Amino acid sequence: MDLFDKFGHLPELRERLASAGANPFGVCMDEIVSATEALSGGRRILLAGTNNYLGLTFDPACIKRAQDAIAQHGTGTTGSRVANGTYDLHQSLERELSDFLGMSSVLVYSTGYQANLGTIAGLAGPDDTILIDADCHASIYDGCRLSGATVIRFRHNSPADLDKRLERLAPGSNKLVIIEGLYSMFGDVAPLAEFVEVKRRHGAYLLADEAHSVGVFGPSGRGVAEQAGVLDEVDFIVGTFSKSLGSMGGFAASNHPGFEMLRLSSRPYMFTASLSPANLAAASACLHELRSRPELRSNLWRNARALHDGLSSLGLQLTAPPSSIVAVRVPTVELAVAFWNRLFDAGVYVNLAIPPGTPNSTSLLRCSVSAAQTPEQITRICDTFGQVAKDMDLLQPTTSA
Repeated sequence: MDLFDKFGHLPELRERLASAGANPFGVCMDEIVSATEALSGGRRILLAGTNNYLGLTFDPACIKRAQDAIAQHGTGTTGSRVANGTYDLHQSLERELSDFLGMSSVLVYSTGYQANLGTIAGLAGPDDTILIDADCHASIYDGCRLSGATVIRFRHNSPADLDKRLERLAPGSNKLVIIEGLYSMFGDVAPLAEFVEVKRRHGAYLLADEAHSVGVFGPSGRGVAEQAGVLDEVDFIVGTFSKSLGSMGGFAASNHPGFEMLRLSSRPYMFTASLSPANLAAASACLHELRSRPELRSNLWRNARALHDGLSSLGLQLTAPPSSIVAVRVPTVELAVAFWNRLFDAGVYVNLAIPPGTPNSTSLLRCSVSAAQTPEQITRICDTFGQVAKDMDLLQPTTSA
């Protein structure tokens, strides 16, 4: 068997994508004009798939902080956190996140992906058991593999199924439960209060990945755990700077005194070049904007409800109630690719999500909402979806009350 035989199915997928037009997974944005628009191939594109939830990537204060950090600290650290790569910027951001989350210990990682890898593999080992929601992100699965722990999947968003699986484990054994706050494909929310009750009953630890929910959910934007009133009972929070915080990087947080030991046991923390000064400063500035401007979340939720209502009224099949992620279910891969291309040709960029990267082999057109989008842009997204769906005969009749 040749090394590349495992990729035998990929040329066919590439041909299927190419035959429909532009490659959805290879789109080049020639210039980003604003938080909501870009130029691609000389055309102006409305961005509706960027995860720029609070629209802070072009905030003047955030840009200025990043520029000042480059001028003062240079373009990169050229070292890991345990070598020369810990600057005052890293420690300051960790303190700011600690204050924001109300957690005593925070570790900043170079990406959100590495935050999951480093936290999971740093906490769990071959003698431990990890129970993960079946729809968890690839970074969570990879962190579990890196840990060497026994891994058990439970049904998506099912505290009852988790309860049954925990019942079968030996009393007193180490058990780590991992869920997400807001799931990135369907946009559905975890019943976190119920999961907390189950983990408490069985003496398990609970890790919540709030990558897509920090800045979106909760009275102060701390995520689904805050929204559910159980932030103090979640053992570990993992998040990212590349969504609401408009930068790059990730973090892990906890109130457990032993959590600081991850600085000497988490390989992605110890052996990766640390986050650059500009990214750190931008994340810090974006965190300040998140905390001081609650109107950003208000605008985000206004847009989320308007987009959800608009697409639903067309008769399109949506996957979850309104949130910053609004996903449209499409019957087949071929139709999803064709639909995506027609949207892009009409000047609207969304995310294409197809098997095997989606739960239950579902094909999706995934929109992510931004506080920076105007009501007119939301209307344009809905109108473009409606026209394309009509042309492709994909609209379902809506029922009136």
